[in-house]
Amino acid sequence: MDKHRLGQSDLYVSAMGLGCMSLGTEEAPAVSIIHEALDRGINFLDTADLYDAGRNEELVGTAIRGRRSEVVLATKVGNRRIPGQDGWSWDASKTYIKSAVQDSLRRLQTDYIDLYQLHGGTMEDNIGETIEAFEELKQEGLIRYYGISSIRPNVVREYVKRSRIVSVMSQYSILDRRPEEAILPLLEQHGISLIARGPLARGILTDNGRSRPGKDYLDHTAAELAALHEELTRQASAPRTLTQTALHYPLSHQAVAAVIPGASSPEQLRLNIAAAEAAPLTAAEAAAVRQTVKAGVYTSHR
Repeated sequence: MDKHRLGQSDLYVSAMGLGCMSLGTEEAPAVSIIHEALDRGINFLDTADLYDAGRNEELVGTAIRGRRSEVVLATKVGNRRIPGQDGWSWDASKTYIKSAVQDSLRRLQTDYIDLYQLHGGTMEDNIGETIEAFEELKQEGLIRYYGISSIRPNVVREYVKRSRIVSVMSQYSILDRRPEEAILPLLEQHGISLIARGPLARGILTDNGRSRPGKDYLDHTAAELAALHEELTRQASAPRTLTQTALHYPLSHQAVAAVIPGASSPEQLRLNIAAAEAAPLTAAEAAAVRQTVKAGVYTSHR
């Protein structure tokens, strides 16, 4: 599988990574999916301390034991569980980040994280202190690089301006083209990579997506989605499938280093890999998609 440089780092990630959130909590099937992904050329694994209250990191750690050198390992921080309380609270403080990284390293069974990402971010955070925490973790050798996972353009702009992030993870797909308006041009200008999550839009942009129960998605109504699925399938009928088009559309932008669809079964993983191994979209194919689907703009956090 093709590999792309992540920002201006020395990390080279497979064009399709594995979003580990949907692996479930059972060890055997999760480890099997990760091993097959690695065997098939995927080297980029993305998890977070938030997923299943740390269980996801534990499963990833078990799966990569003995194979650490094959993996570009990404995880996230910022959502804090408070004992005795339900749910999570947001904490981007230096103290918390430097404590949480130790827990992630233990669960992942590794002594360093390749890409440590702030899992959100607000304009109310002490951004300078947050950046300080990541920079110190780099100096200490606990992380190699850092980035931010955010769909807030105003927050992304602050980190681009004030930090040495190498990547921004953001939702980006044929059905969510908002990054084209506010984030992608900025990242391209500064040599920072986008990691596209949700490229299949909850399965809507797969070949079986038409059979899913009618629901809205962002500002697309159920009726619009049905019509778009039909038109995009027609466009993709020669020479590729809709799933192939959907995975390759984000990658057609210069600033995108990887897409990270999830997989909850080996069959789903294999379908995604087969689609990712198809030829890149031509300029004409990408233009046809843009003409078919409205671009969208961010209405908040601008």
